[in-house]
Amino acid sequence: MKAAYFRAYGPPEVLEYGEAADPVPAAGEILVEVHAASVNAADWKMRAGQYAAKVPLPHIPGRDFSGVVLEGRADFKAGDEVFGVCEVPREGAYAERLAIREEIVARKPGRFSHAECAAIALAGITAMVTIEDTLELRAGETILIHGGAGGVAGFAMQLARHLGARVISTASAANHDYVRGLGADQLIDYRTQDFTKLVGGCDAVFDTVGGDVTERSFAVLRPGGRVASVAAGPRPPGQVLRPNVERRRSHLERVSKLLIDGALRVPEIKTFPLAQAAAAHRVSEARHLRGKLVLQVGLT
Repeated sequence: MKAAYFRAYGPPEVLEYGEAADPVPAAGEILVEVHAASVNAADWKMRAGQYAAKVPLPHIPGRDFSGVVLEGRADFKAGDEVFGVCEVPREGAYAERLAIREEIVARKPGRFSHAECAAIALAGITAMVTIEDTLELRAGETILIHGGAGGVAGFAMQLARHLGARVISTASAANHDYVRGLGADQLIDYRTQDFTKLVGGCDAVFDTVGGDVTERSFAVLRPGGRVASVAAGPRPPGQVLRPNVERRRSHLERVSKLLIDGALRVPEIKTFPLAQAAAAHRVSEARHLRGKLVLQVGLT
């Protein structure tokens, strides 16, 4: 099968495109023909060797996908359309075929394309777990969401509004109209404005940016407020909540329902062919993307 993989840690150029061995499903696993795979920050952080835990090389990255079952088990049969999120450190979505535990895969919502479903999988469940389970956001509360133009933050804003919260977000001025369309009530241009001087009394903060943004976020909280981060690194400040984004079919089904019901909408998607995975990583690593990057692996 064709795949994108790396044999050494390093810059985007270490990503190669070529032949790889077909996966063989183990007990409890299904074999999926991948049609689309999303690109996440976790992919290039893994490729760059930024995680303390290293993976056997060569390694096929890619955490979320959408495709068609080739070999089923108890719940899915050949021909079923599915989407899901791979387990770490195995990963493997940047390939034409993928073996994955059946119990962590869900049926693809029918009217959405494979590219759209790949785009909503990991970003969608990350936003959902953070907003609903980690921060336990409630109607009437105010939340500051950093990096509003990104995939995870975009879903988080929509979900926060769906729950009845007031949403403040940071984004570059060029993305303000886009982020406002996702549900932001107030926008801050992070390039020219200091959010700590413009915001106060927040019930919650969701940080998708990292760096000093994480610790500075405490300055805008009311007493008893909470901060959650997916970008604070391996050792975040002790008060920072880290979402536990478990791979569960129920998580995927919840995101799928929110999408079907119109509570969430698919973000802007920029696509690359799988052979250009390195180029997609360059775009993702620059961190100025609006929406989501998706690799076209098969028909979408």
